Amino acid sequence: MDPVPLTIPLWADLLAVSIGSLQGAMFAAGFRDRKLDLLGIAIIGTATGLGGGLLRDVFLDVTPAALSSNWLMLVAVAAALGGMLLERIFTRLDAVITALDALTIGLFCAIGTSKALAAGVPEVPAVFIGVVSAVGGSFVRDLLLNLPIAMMHV
Repeated sequence: MDPVPLTIPLWADLLAVSIGSLQGAMFAAGFRDRKLDLLGIAIIGTATGLGGGLLRDVFLDVTPAALSSNWLMLVAVAAALGGMLLERIFTRLDAVITALDALTIGLFCAIGTSKALAAGVPEVPAVFIGVVSAVGGSFVRDLLLNLPIAMMHV
């Protein structure tokens, strides 16, 4: 008898996306020498928040969750705009942001693994998909900013 996969509530998904988007926008806004405009920062923030889920859904060969619900996209854009506009304030809260980043990575990994198990993926590949979900947003962010992929370096 197969165990029933854990269902992650929508609020946890929205929390992870919002923190990821907020951090992505703050990261992009910190690159003053690149002269990114506001739209570019908002796009990078949104892509950071949604990137891991998009990669997860590509691996699972399903319609991306961000494109099948208004909530994920709205929350990602709003959080990216907030991160962009309040970047200097959030920078002072570095310890809080670091703790939220750890929470977000865990949430994205749990969400990705849960969705993979629900799609019938075996346990070990499901964990791989969870890890891709957790780090995918920062991977997409670094690609968009033309930076070395942060997770590939110590």
